[in-house]
Amino acid sequence: MDTVAKTRASEIGEIPLNEFLPREAPMDMAVQPLRRFEPQPAPRFASMWARRGFVLTGTAILTAAGCYEMYRVLQVGGVTVLESIILALFVLLFAWIAFSFMSALAGFFVLLARKKNELGIDPRAPLPAIHSRTAMLLPTYNEDPHRVLARLRATYESVAETGHGARFDWFVLSDTTDPATWIAEEKCFLTLRQDVGSAATIFYRHRPENTARKSGNIEEWIRRFGSRYECMLILDADSLMTGDSVVRLVAAMEAHPKAALIQTLPVIVNAKSLFARWQQFAGRLYGPMLAAGIAWWHGSEGNYWGHNAIIRVRAFAQYAGLPELRGRKPFGGHIMSHDFIEAALMRRGGWAIHMAPTLRGSYEESPPTLSDFAARDRRWCQGNLQHLALLPTRGFHWVSRLHLLTGIGSYLTAPLWLIFLVFGILVSLQAQFVRPEYFPKGYSLFPQWPAQDPVLAAWVFAGTMGMLIAPKLLAFAVMLTDADTRRKFGGGLLVLAGIIAETILSGLTAPVMMIFQSSAVGEILFGRDAGWQVQRRDDGAVSHRDTVNTYSVPTLVGIAMAAAAYAVSLPLLLWMTPVILGLLLSIPIAILSSSSGPNRNSRLFKTPEQTAPPQVLARANELASAPHSPLACPLHELRRDAGLLEAHLNNLSGQRPRKRGEVDPHLAIARAKIEDAESFEEAAGFLSAREKFAVLKSPAVLAVLFALPDSA
Repeated sequence: MDTVAKTRASEIGEIPLNEFLPREAPMDMAVQPLRRFEPQPAPRFASMWARRGFVLTGTAILTAAGCYEMYRVLQVGGVTVLESIILALFVLLFAWIAFSFMSALAGFFVLLARKKNELGIDPRAPLPAIHSRTAMLLPTYNEDPHRVLARLRATYESVAETGHGARFDWFVLSDTTDPATWIAEEKCFLTLRQDVGSAATIFYRHRPENTARKSGNIEEWIRRFGSRYECMLILDADSLMTGDSVVRLVAAMEAHPKAALIQTLPVIVNAKSLFARWQQFAGRLYGPMLAAGIAWWHGSEGNYWGHNAIIRVRAFAQYAGLPELRGRKPFGGHIMSHDFIEAALMRRGGWAIHMAPTLRGSYEESPPTLSDFAARDRRWCQGNLQHLALLPTRGFHWVSRLHLLTGIGSYLTAPLWLIFLVFGILVSLQAQFVRPEYFPKGYSLFPQWPAQDPVLAAWVFAGTMGMLIAPKLLAFAVMLTDADTRRKFGGGLLVLAGIIAETILSGLTAPVMMIFQSSAVGEILFGRDAGWQVQRRDDGAVSHRDTVNTYSVPTLVGIAMAAAAYAVSLPLLLWMTPVILGLLLSIPIAILSSSSGPNRNSRLFKTPEQTAPPQVLARANELASAPHSPLACPLHELRRDAGLLEAHLNNLSGQRPRKRGEVDPHLAIARAKIEDAESFEEAAGFLSAREKFAVLKSPAVLAVLFALPDSA
């Protein structure tokens, strides 16, 4: 055993291959009150008023200018009730665009000036020494364990190569409910432990009940093991990080004792379908500038995105315990989008929340299709709208409330845009079909014609589109100043072609997402819960029938809009073509964008991580593509593999005992079926998935099942 392994063995005890967990080191985690809070002494962080004034004042000026110009468009002949509604909606939506534009503009100047990171993280400097112990936490829920542990192993090896591997413990925290996936996780974990060596401090814990989902998963770990660690770095099932970035994050936490959290900027990798590839391109090109802008004016009041972030365990345990919200789902119950709230609570407690947008080596994956993206977006929509109940929480910093409002607004803008378009058509219909009152009551020398200024309207439209496109061109300009990044993207002309193609494709899919998000907001407001479905991460293949079913509503909305616009005039139809075209073409675009095929090797939408893959990414993909046999039946696998069965029972021994008098109905039914069966195969065939899951949690019932003879 080498020196590092001996050091770790002396700290936690050498771990036999079939033992999944270290000794417990409990830490209390208090549930935070929302309606009362006794403020701590005001922490002294860097003043951000000048920066925030720049962004907010700029937003106000641009919004006022846009509002004035839109009023000039509508005021010809007097502003009607419908036109007043349009003006109010335009102000809200334009303010949203102006706010995003000002953040992007700030990021442009930050990157152009090559400003030093606020935390002092310099990726070009030698790797700093670290002294604290950090837990690497990977929560997983019904994910492909082979791919999940391939990414974990690649990150583990990358950290080990830095020479600081002894400072890290690794935990796979499973909330998996699918029985086959659960046993496959244990099998893959045993293989991982065999490959890296029994002295490696990599652990696996399966939680029998996934209470409060991911936030509950992390909280349970803190209550059992938290006091041993200074920091925890939260990964996601698709997360990948370099050892260099991990060590630098730990060093930054040691250098800034008042920092509770540092969020990295994950870059999308491994995109295969056309949809994922243009998302990957857009995130890689525009993301760093947008993140630099918000980090510049957020300062110590940053936000948390739930993964690829390092957190001080003590701060999290002391201030980030989440309460259960009153009322029924979707607004009541456990907090779904927990990350925003955890960041706000820690900031309320006097801790700093930072972002490190220029630190490279943090990666994630994208949903492969627009349908998968919309499904994930539906869950996020519910979580963000749930924040409406948390806005009045006492003690939140105003920037933390702004984060919540931004998250809420990112979904409410969709129905607002839809209403804006509908009212625009209604105003045109009114002007076309409603008889105007040329000489109203009262003295008037001239008739009042219901009209708008079409030339000025065109300028307002052009200005709005310009503010949407300008950040992309600013990101392009920043990229041109970095010769190495420009070369890895494939050159300036190829990137410009990619921006044009991405803008067209995003513009065509934006109306579809407007319909999906508007529908999601309506469902949530009427009380429909989205649940928590597993995210698909494969190549994105979808049947044409499913695609037609999914996109039939946007297509029908497009037909209705086209008919209404044409009924008014051909110019109105042409004016609304960008929206109508995206809706009418939603089915073919969805089919085209979900395919990988020859598009995967196209030079268009290439990113630096494709041109020159980092070592950790290449290693993760190599491990994930290694041949492996899928697990057919978990019960048969445990019966066949004595080592896996021993490890499974060992894992169950670490679970909390069932409360007295508590009955699992699925286990009771399973026991009855097993007692009626004449052979193991017959019993296994009788059990449903939920019953198999219940049996796998019960050593006693497993023993009865495995005592049955094989069929003749």
